[in-house]
Amino acid sequence: MPSLKALLRGMLVAAMLAAGSAHAELNIEIVGGGASRHAISVLPFKDEGPTQGNLTPVIRNDLALSGAFRLIDPSAVANVPFEPADIRYPLWQAAGAQSIAIGKVESAGGGQIKISFRLMDASQRKQLTGGEFTVTPDRSRQVAHAIADMIYEAITGQKGFFNTRLAYVLKSGRNFALQISDVDGQRSQTILRSTEPIISPSWSPDGRYIAYVSFASQKPVVWVQDLATGQRRAVANFKGSNSAPAWSPDGSKLAVVLTTSGNSQIYIINAAGGSARRLMYNGGIDTEPAFSPDGSMVYFVSDRSGNPQIYRVPVNGGDAQRVTWEGSYNVSPKLSPDGKTLVYIRRSAGNFRVMSQDLATNDSRQLSDGSYSERPSFAPNGRMVLYSSDAGGQSVLYAATADGSSKVKLAVLNGDVQDPAWGPFNNP
Repeated sequence: MPSLKALLRGMLVAAMLAAGSAHAELNIEIVGGGASRHAISVLPFKDEGPTQGNLTPVIRNDLALSGAFRLIDPSAVANVPFEPADIRYPLWQAAGAQSIAIGKVESAGGGQIKISFRLMDASQRKQLTGGEFTVTPDRSRQVAHAIADMIYEAITGQKGFFNTRLAYVLKSGRNFALQISDVDGQRSQTILRSTEPIISPSWSPDGRYIAYVSFASQKPVVWVQDLATGQRRAVANFKGSNSAPAWSPDGSKLAVVLTTSGNSQIYIINAAGGSARRLMYNGGIDTEPAFSPDGSMVYFVSDRSGNPQIYRVPVNGGDAQRVTWEGSYNVSPKLSPDGKTLVYIRRSAGNFRVMSQDLATNDSRQLSDGSYSERPSFAPNGRMVLYSSDAGGQSVLYAATADGSSKVKLAVLNGDVQDPAWGPFNNP
């Protein structure tokens, strides 16, 4: 079993070997499903031409991505209503639909359109939710995500997560690209290009900044970049290696891993940069910090017990407590938004799998199936887990439900993807 030092070295090698496209798009493909998915049909909206395909297809893909819905093909029923009075409910019930989403697009003048929708219960024949949005046509994709969020919340009782973003690193030849995109992989933007590796992107809690590690100066340096302006600053450029940035919940601080004292150790620094405070003192290797949602604890990986395991320590310092006990190789911890669940990577029989552990009971379950998975992170509502994994000789993005009941593949075209990170909710 490799040592933690070998793991760290392997992470850097993986960063330099991955291959991909700087302009890849993602296609949702269901590869697993739970038995209790809600059956819904999202009908074509009346006169949705001005949205250029950015309305009902986006809504359908969002709902499919969640793993909570089974999409009923609208063409299976000879009824295409745009108003509740026109719905022939017995036909839709016979097709298996539990709910029906209908809507229309109208001109609102001044170059704007009005998008209205309603979600109807097929058995009770009543409206579950609905809304109207007056926007320019180029904002129809954002409206589609908002509608999907409303549908998700009406059916599940949980806040939706479709109005969020992803970050990931792609590489083509010797060129690396840090990208962000919508949750469905569309509207991708390249934040940084480099001929040297870029690894470990981490979103600030408000979604305004991304911290990451760049090797452009021939060693790992932690940078923070403003997504609105593109301006960036080196916040950890100390002697030796600077890596693994993780934001505090209030966005004021970063936990980073430095080798200024020799072995990799965890330090706390201000997000604007400055001096670093060492969190613990021990002779082993500590790495991959992650704050608890309340900011009181830092979870991390250490080889202090002989093999890589996950521990936690108070943010102000103190005694570390071991968290993972099953398996001899557990790394890459991330906490759910409610702080009750830990996801991480476990190596077992040569396979690296995403695991989910209940922190109250210590019960764990496997979420991924591939031979190599990395960098799990939670959706902001805690209902999905993002990670990259191998598929057909290529590294692609997956999103699994937190309970392990289903997953979807977000296939990156023309290459591999690495170091994915699920961002916070977009600002209104």
